[in-house]
Amino acid sequence: MPRALKMTQRVLAVLLLLLPAASPASGRMPPVLVRLRDIPVQGPPLRFDYQSLDTTSNRLYVSHMNAGHLLVFDLGRGRVESTVSDLPHVTGVCVVPALGKVYASVPGRRHVAVIDARTMRIQARVGTIGFPDGIAYVPDVNKVYVSDESGGGELVIDGRTNEVVTTIPLGGEAGNTIFDPGSGRILVAIQTRNEIAEIDPRTDRVVARHELPGGDHPHGMVLDPVDRLLFVANEGNAMLLTVDLESMRVLAKQRVAQDPDVLAYDAPWARLYVAAESGVVSVFTVRGRRAVHDGDAVIPHGHTVSVDPRTHLVYLPLQNIDGHPVLRIMSPRP
Repeated sequence: MPRALKMTQRVLAVLLLLLPAASPASGRMPPVLVRLRDIPVQGPPLRFDYQSLDTTSNRLYVSHMNAGHLLVFDLGRGRVESTVSDLPHVTGVCVVPALGKVYASVPGRRHVAVIDARTMRIQARVGTIGFPDGIAYVPDVNKVYVSDESGGGELVIDGRTNEVVTTIPLGGEAGNTIFDPGSGRILVAIQTRNEIAEIDPRTDRVVARHELPGGDHPHGMVLDPVDRLLFVANEGNAMLLTVDLESMRVLAKQRVAQDPDVLAYDAPWARLYVAAESGVVSVFTVRGRRAVHDGDAVIPHGHTVSVDPRTHLVYLPLQNIDGHPVLRIMSPRP
């Protein structure tokens, strides 16, 4: 383990011990998230979007959406290492260590940028796609799947050749796209149909559609691979759905903050984070295949979240803190 990461874990352990305990007299609980540090980020105070964490290189990739560039954050040194520019309106980002590549959705150019993870140079710009958003990678077939939020279908890219394989019709606007290693299928949130489409990556065909009772414009998704659960955030009614991945049946519905967007899951701690456009991050712990609400943290502009499963640190890029963008690092309550 890198020395910098070991040091980060030691510091985290000390900070967790220093978190205030609940006061029996007041009955008040300590905050679910504690701010540790704000890392200054170069660029204008504009909106961020998706993130992708690579534990092999100890990097966090963050799309600075309205600034049009991708930030490369060194987790060990706690600083921005480099910036990839010329990515207008960049949204989705997905690092694939096995290929040595980073994929970025570029709606401003209606394509997907393929970036060399070693040199951080753009090596290809792939496809024509209306509004590329969520990205997922399937290792068995070396394919990359990109959702089209404008309703144009799922773009499929060959990870080895950087060429378009096909576009899969979905029949609606697609939100997030994720890969379920348990079933070997790609799952896509179809916002305008209130359903999850299931794609077989070997045939590149939709093999099943699953309705989401209680859903309204499903967008963000994340997996709990241990308990075989899928969490779906619905923008239309601020509802979090817990879905059984074996039966694709909705097990529970819970209110979250208005306009939920990006979700993150810390598997070792069974901790779920739901970040919303309204500036609230809802925190849950999964117990007995049920998401138990631990509390909320009010974080202006905090609609995108990621978590490092090794240190349990939570990362929130914030577009405007005193006129400047920052990457906020927070510690959860254990």
